[in-house]
Amino acid sequence: MAKSSKDTGAVLVSRFSALGDVAIAIPSLYDACRSNPDRHFVMLTRRHPATLFVNPPANLTVVGVDTADYDGLAGLWRLSGELQEKYGFTTYVDLHDVLRTQLLRKFMKMRGVKCVKHIRKGRRAKKALTRSRNKVLLQLPSTPERYADVYRRAGITADKNFVSIFGGIPADPTLFSSIVLEPKRNGERWIAIAPFAAHEGKIYPLGLMKQVVSHYALRPDFRVFLFGAGEKEREELEKMRGEHPRVMNMAAVRLGIPGELALLSHCDVMLSMDSANMHLASLAGIPAVTVWGATHPFTGFLGWRQSVKDAVQLDMVCRPCSVFGNRPCRFGDYHCLHGIPPQHIIERIDSHLHSDARSSASGKR
Repeated sequence: MAKSSKDTGAVLVSRFSALGDVAIAIPSLYDACRSNPDRHFVMLTRRHPATLFVNPPANLTVVGVDTADYDGLAGLWRLSGELQEKYGFTTYVDLHDVLRTQLLRKFMKMRGVKCVKHIRKGRRAKKALTRSRNKVLLQLPSTPERYADVYRRAGITADKNFVSIFGGIPADPTLFSSIVLEPKRNGERWIAIAPFAAHEGKIYPLGLMKQVVSHYALRPDFRVFLFGAGEKEREELEKMRGEHPRVMNMAAVRLGIPGELALLSHCDVMLSMDSANMHLASLAGIPAVTVWGATHPFTGFLGWRQSVKDAVQLDMVCRPCSVFGNRPCRFGDYHCLHGIPPQHIIERIDSHLHSDARSSASGKR
């Protein structure tokens, strides 16, 4: 029998960036792995984001590296050699397209990798979307769509079947029961709230956010979990938690990424900024109500299977002014965030809670 001409060699996939950027890459990668069970995929990323890959497909290996160990041309050349010697790649899919991965692409080609493809970020279109004058306000392709395009050009099919890293059902509660001592009661609602982001242009004012937290914290049938990282965020969340017994500051405990994802899978909804937490909600398979200020869903960074209806934002002629929210407000007041009433966010959250209640009553869940 003649051997099939279909490529069954190993595939290198890379994304060296922050937690959220790697999280948004997981659904399409898992789909690619499961759509091509005869191929071995290796995900190359940083060490901390490597902890996101919970319940990976059997044909996926995640390699987390410290980029400082492979600094400069010599370091990247050594990394390419180590990878190629161990796995024998025939394909390289670059989901990042920055200087480090551009060099790695060249080195992998020099080491015999025949098929090398990279993401098309649409930088020109994003610039037109965020400039101060003559904006071109169009919905750009989503980042997952851009990832799917890279796989497609590399000859890799990727059926869109991903629901969550837990297979569409809540995770084993033992993954977080040592921290969350009381199990979820019948009829109780769990809400995850992540009020922080990397840049000021994406953070809803904490004073206003506290009003949202208090609204649910005062209700006996609700539990609120506040998510953050680092000492500064832990302190701010502790202030927001106040004396409410049914609010938990998750930044004050060390649950870890897998445990936090497991907890999220038991939540009914998450409230987050345009941040990594939105993408963690997608991985856990729950809806995310998101607040957008300087940035905009038009840039394509809305979470996997999240709805633009859940994007709380103001219609302003200056928005969006930034792709990543790292530009200072040219008016100095960030009205795009300060002008959003807490009630608008509460109404959006409630729309999910009421919908879930109706579904439960009718036996659909």
